Amino acid sequence: MKKVAIIMGSDSDLPIVEKGINVLKEYGIPFEVHVYSAHRTPAEAAEFVKGAKANGFGVIIAAAGMAAHLAGAIAANTVLPVIGIPVSCKNTGGIDALLSTVQMPSGIPVATVAIDGAANAALLSIQILALADEELYNKLVSARESGKEAVLAKNKAIEDKFNN
Repeated sequence: MKKVAIIMGSDSDLPIVEKGINVLKEYGIPFEVHVYSAHRTPAEAAEFVKGAKANGFGVIIAAAGMAAHLAGAIAANTVLPVIGIPVSCKNTGGIDALLSTVQMPSGIPVATVAIDGAANAALLSIQILALADEELYNKLVSARESGKEAVLAKNKAIEDKFNN
């Protein structure tokens, strides 16, 4: 199975990123976590990304706040799927990171999830890997069914309480 690379622009992003790490662990997906800055360590980030496919990675998740150029810088150096997580900050709530992550030039796509949406970034990476892994695909289908059943159980409880 291909690995998922998770790259943070700063270790301060770890509390957000851990939500995605937990999802990858739940599905048994191999991953690595790194801190590379688009601005402070651009050469190291590019070197890692340029070797990612050869090193067994199938998807790269990039989490950054504020100017949030990390996902774009990563995508510029690979054709592997890149998923950007815009990380919130106290000054703007993360809208600047969202716009920096989602507004990519034609030809350099970055799939972008919600602000602080690390769990969905992990799930999207799993969906990408599941294209070539039937067992993983079936795990995703099962999880969706469990989610549906949980909502229907809550609906029944509400109906029983209010719709007599």
